[in-house]
Amino acid sequence: MHELFLIGIGTGNPDHVTFQAAEAIRGADLILIPRKGADKADLADLRRQICARVLGEEASERIAEFDLPVRDASGDYRAGVLDWHDAIAGVWTDTVAAASPAPRKVALLIWGDPSLYDSSLRIAARLSPAPRITVIPGITAIQALCAAHRIPLNEIGAPVVITTGRQIRDHGWPEGADTVVAMLDGGCAFQSLAPEGIRIWWGAYLGMAEEIAIAGPLAEAGPEILKTREEARARHGWLMDIYLMRRG
Repeated sequence: MHELFLIGIGTGNPDHVTFQAAEAIRGADLILIPRKGADKADLADLRRQICARVLGEEASERIAEFDLPVRDASGDYRAGVLDWHDAIAGVWTDTVAAASPAPRKVALLIWGDPSLYDSSLRIAARLSPAPRITVIPGITAIQALCAAHRIPLNEIGAPVVITTGRQIRDHGWPEGADTVVAMLDGGCAFQSLAPEGIRIWWGAYLGMAEEIAIAGPLAEAGPEILKTREEARARHGWLMDIYLMRRG
């Protein structure tokens, strides 16, 4: 592997794939697609659909699939993540090594954008020998959320904090922020906040046919979001969501 393309593909809508992304897919000798288990088979299917749309009949010849290692969540969080990244880098290396003929240009289709709360760049840094890395930007969940609700990300001249549910749960509302975007929040950390004066905009499966969007004062919308999340997860077997909160 001489060059690795990390290609942002947006949030589930094949139309999110940019001309630049499509060109990079066409130029790849091998495209790696992770399998995350039967419950998340839709995510691999979407990547296959994008490849078929861009490559046509050649798609199956250029795809190599691999089973994504499972992170050990029993111990220290950071140590578990680092070990998990090492394991994924090893699987990438083994999958590329098994391909014939040996590929020079390898691509991974990254949900959203490779630079925003995604581990692909950190995993790629573990590869040895190190390939040249090219990043193709993609539409982020934040952009898709704001589009779904038809709202601007920020107030006029005001700051925005992008954080995780873990940080909100452990430290509360970020100091100095008018607007907070929460990512990677499987536990609905907004429940830990006093709801007075907070409005929330929430979305799941953004950009997909299954898209769900709920907005309103946190005290009213919060319970509706919790109920909707559980129903959606039971229906689909998986859930990707994000929310924005604003004070004042």
